[in-house]
Formats: sequence, C-alpha cells, structure tokens
Amino acid sequence: MLDGEKMTAFRQSPTDQAFVQNPYPVYDRMRQLGSAFYWEDYGFWCFPGFAEVSALLRDKRFGRDLSHIASREELGWPERPEHVKPFYDVEQYSILEVEPPVHTRLRTLINRAFVSRAIERLRPRIAELSHQLIDRFAGQGEVDLLDAYATPIPVIVIAELLGVPVDMSDQLLDWSHRMVAMYQFNRTREIEDSAVAATQAFTSFMRGYVEERRAHPADDLISSLIAAESQGERLTTDELITTCILVLNAGHEATVHAIGNSVKALLENGIDVATAFADDRTTEASVEELLRHDAPLHMFTRYALEDTEAFGVSLKRGDQIGLMLGAANRDPQRFSEPGRLDLARTGNANLTFGAGIHFCVGAPLARLELQIALPILFQRLPGLRLKSQPVFADRYHFHGLEALPLAW
Repeated sequence: MLDGEKMTAFRQSPTDQAFVQNPYPVYDRMRQLGSAFYWEDYGFWCFPGFAEVSALLRDKRFGRDLSHIASREELGWPERPEHVKPFYDVEQYSILEVEPPVHTRLRTLINRAFVSRAIERLRPRIAELSHQLIDRFAGQGEVDLLDAYATPIPVIVIAELLGVPVDMSDQLLDWSHRMVAMYQFNRTREIEDSAVAATQAFTSFMRGYVEERRAHPADDLISSLIAAESQGERLTTDELITTCILVLNAGHEATVHAIGNSVKALLENGIDVATAFADDRTTEASVEELLRHDAPLHMFTRYALEDTEAFGVSLKRGDQIGLMLGAANRDPQRFSEPGRLDLARTGNANLTFGAGIHFCVGAPLARLELQIALPILFQRLPGLRLKSQPVFADRYHFHGLEALPLAW
C-alpha cells in the first residue's frame, strides 16, 4: 500500500455500460487519486498518469512473466486449471509474455524477419486493397465499416505477409477473437473452453504451414522467420507457431479498432479531412493524434519481479500492476486539453503501442495501414457520415466498436 497513507481504493466495474461507452471521465477521477490507486474490481494497483506508465513500461523491475525467477508454488500462486493449460502452453513462447534473456533472443530473431522486411514496401498493396474493399460497397450508400473495411484490411495484409491463404481470413479471425477473449475482464469457463479449442486448431493449422515452408521456402514471413538466425540460434517450431499466431492476433485486433475509433472520432468532431490528410506529414501527425485520442488497448499488465516500491506503492514479488494506457494518453500533465482531438498537436508521443522491450513489434505496420486506409476512405466517400451512434463492445481492457454504421 502507499507508504504512510491509507490504501487509495477505487471501485469501477469494467463491464459497466457507461464506463464501456466512455471511460475517460472515470480516468479523470482515477488520476485525481494520485500516482496510483488500488482497483478493487481487478485486485491490483494501477497507474493512470503518463509519466508513471511510461516509466513503468521501461522499468526492468517489472515483467510480463515470472517463470524464469520463481515457480507458481514459490509465489504462492495456485496451479493453472488443467482445462486452460493448452492455451498457456502456446502463450509461453510469445515475445509478449517472456522476459530476457529469452525475450532478447526471440525479439532479435523476429525483428530480422519482420521489421527488417521494410514494411514500407507494403504501401501499394494496402492502397490497392483499400480501393478494392470500397469498390464493393461504394454504390450501396451505407455500410458497417468495421465489418467491410476496418477488419479485412489488417487481416488480409497479415495473411498475405505470413503466406497463408487469404480465403482462410474468416477462420483466422474466429480463432483470433476466441483466443484474445482470454484477456477480457470476468472471463467465463465458456470463454476459456472456446479459447483452448481455438488455440489447438490454430496451432495445428500453423504447424502444417511451418512444416511446408521448411521444405519449400517462399517470399513470406513464415519463411523469413524460419531463416532468421542470430549467433547460431534460430526459432524453434513452437516459437515459430506462437509468433505467427501473435502476429495475427495482435496485428489485427489493434488495427481494426484503431481504424474504427479513428473514423468515429473524425466524423463526430467534424474534422476537415482534406487538411488532416493533405500530405504525408499531416497524415502521419493526424494518425498519431487519433491513436492517442482513442486508443484500442487501455491497459497493459505487468508483474513485480522483486520486492520493490514504485511511485509510493510497496509491492511484493509476484504482485500484478495495471498500466492504464488509455488514461495516460489523456493525462493533462502531458497533453494540453487532452480530451480535444487536435490534429495539429505537436510533441504527440503517445503510449498506444506501449514502450520498453515489449513495444509492439507490429506498430510500423499498424501505423502504415492507418496512414493509407483513412485518407483513401474519405477521398472515395466525401459525404461520409455516421448513420447511427456507434456502440463500444464490452471487452475491456480492449476498447473498440461493435459496429460502425456509416452512410453517404
């Protein structure tokens, strides 16, 4: 607890509809409690300020995993139930969940295959795909943009990048949605069983493609991951499979909702899109402000790797903390008038993709997709407007729309 003070407790159900639809007034109240507060609904300390979140994302006293320093028994944690172990058996190889030195090795290998592929070369394909999708609904006068545009762009791009059939997109999405649901607040046994089944199916599917690419390399990410080598080390098959699953799960989930949230914000605020997307420089600045203004991920959790203290909070090894990305991006100590969508804002370094060693490996691709898909959408459909008020999905700590009904 806070040294010399009473526990700063806070209650707010993450499933409360008022909070789901607009969490920002609650975040304002959270920040008023100080550097940290104890979120009773989650049962751990949370940090809502930009400076605190930025620092803790980079703090080596905290990590995503503790298995490299202590067993669950040593930490006093119960063993995971048998029915969810298949999910975590796959997750244990994810760069999102491991710490150095394993993380360092995986990240180095993945960067060589992914980041070094020069994401910029995908620009023509993303533009072509954006136009093709709009062609399908431009004559209808109305559309659910989330389903017809925001979702297929990142999924198809990643499927093509990996080298798996694009006609598998719907199945890949289904598996991904079911797996990602494991990170929602108040998950149920039904969600867990569905996630495990999806994990097993997805793993089996990817194993076949990895084996095929080992025998017959192609110009795709799977082949590049297989070939990636650092100091004589390569990714194991299990690491390859988990990495491919992570690329799809993380790579589409954030981008889908970043596109949806951005279009909603632009239309609600009556933004002059011709000015916002006038050239590459203004487009890049506009995208950064949109990512800050309504991020698709609002919390990132970490564990204390040792008994320590952080911003006045005493923590024991194994204690979990919540880093409030959505709140940090609206911190008035960091951003002037943070609730205002200001596409001319400067110094707009936000925490939407995290920071530190777990900074999102797919951030360059997500940014590129937004920088291409948003201008093309508004150029093609100049009379775009909200057909009805969009509703956010009850999936905290994710923050994305159920649908985005538009008309023109």
